[in-house]
Amino acid sequence: MAKLKTAYFCQNCGSQYPQWTGQCKNCLEWNTLVEEVVEKTSSKTPPFSKSKQHVINIIEVEAIEEPRIKTPSDELNRVLGGGIVLGSVTLIGGEPGIGKSTLLLQLALKMKKKIFYVSGEESASQIKMRADRLAEIKNPNCFLYTETSLEKILHEAKKLEPDFVIIDSIQTLQSQLIESSPGTVSQIRECSNEIIKYAKENNVPVFLVGHITKDGQIAGPKVLEHMVDVVLNFDGDRNHLFRLLRANKNRFGSTAEIGIYEMVSQGLKEIKNPSEILITKKTEELSGNSVAVTLEGNRPMLLEIQALVSTAVYGTPQRSCTGFDSKRLNMLLAVLEKRAGFQLGAKDVFLNITGGIKTDDPALDLAVVASILSSNEDIAISEHFCFAGEIGLSGEIRPIAQAEQRITEAEKLGYETIFISNLNKLPKKKFGIKIEEVSKVEDFHERLFN
Repeated sequence: MAKLKTAYFCQNCGSQYPQWTGQCKNCLEWNTLVEEVVEKTSSKTPPFSKSKQHVINIIEVEAIEEPRIKTPSDELNRVLGGGIVLGSVTLIGGEPGIGKSTLLLQLALKMKKKIFYVSGEESASQIKMRADRLAEIKNPNCFLYTETSLEKILHEAKKLEPDFVIIDSIQTLQSQLIESSPGTVSQIRECSNEIIKYAKENNVPVFLVGHITKDGQIAGPKVLEHMVDVVLNFDGDRNHLFRLLRANKNRFGSTAEIGIYEMVSQGLKEIKNPSEILITKKTEELSGNSVAVTLEGNRPMLLEIQALVSTAVYGTPQRSCTGFDSKRLNMLLAVLEKRAGFQLGAKDVFLNITGGIKTDDPALDLAVVASILSSNEDIAISEHFCFAGEIGLSGEIRPIAQAEQRITEAEKLGYETIFISNLNKLPKKKFGIKIEEVSKVEDFHERLFN
């Protein structure tokens, strides 16, 4: 009989301890250690390598381009680096209700491949109802299986021989080799290891849906993210329509690309040109509005920045941000007061990035300052102006990365003038948009309204 070994695992970070302690020494959380029984068996198969490997010089290794499966979603192809690599394991996480299952179900319904869709959270009838609501079923080879037993799932997968496997979600699976409840650290580790082994041995790509914790991290051991090939994060504000798909890890491509979707009644719709949707078409000019040219990965976008500056009613000024770092806003207000002489210490400042987009691009600084100055002076900014520049603590306008891409995007959308730092080294080619080069915040104020 196999020997049983007990260990204590932190349900927050996955750290293992030989005995119970009140606090996890790794993440400093209290009462998160749970005892789990791990069964050691001698029947486990060796790692997924079929052939014997030998030492080889790196110069002698032949570079082989990984074959990829093109998906019906161009945005997903962009984030993955051109498509799904055969035998790869992709983990996608996000808030509940953000659209993870919707995205993968749409993928299963539209791909011209044999799909094995495993759900441990919904029944087959529930998935069918959602499929009827999302889109017309174009893939007659999409097979559903509602099961949480890992051994049964792998048995059916080997019998069906699918081209693509979707498991929703990894936290619901349970292996008979581990005597603990689903979702625990040891169960997630064991199930993930067996699924990765299946994917590599059979050269079948697998998508895993992962739950996240209250801190926004994927639930389970951190080693799960190290084991898989690709880690995708699906985020966005549930009160808004837009969803952003980012790659936190990608062994087969860049992590700089993002995909943008819009949640509609028929499911997730791809956004080809987000700048045209995120910019409000105004019938009249209003103070406090400006347009920033930001960069999400390698993708330039134009965002509308709104600011409202008013006298503090209760004596204590308020600072409120939506989609922007509040500490960064406080820094910019201090620079305006110290370096440019604007008295904003006794005024409320509210800032909003429209569309529910959250970004930490420092090039938004110039547009944020422009909106604050516009609202404070109650003077509207021309709708033909856009901004891209980082502001330093001494009030200087610092250069930004990939300025040429930003200028080209603004020119494509019909803007006539872009404000950037005079330290940006631009190519000598002529742009179809006027470039206003500024060096300091005080000079920027004069050139903005004159």
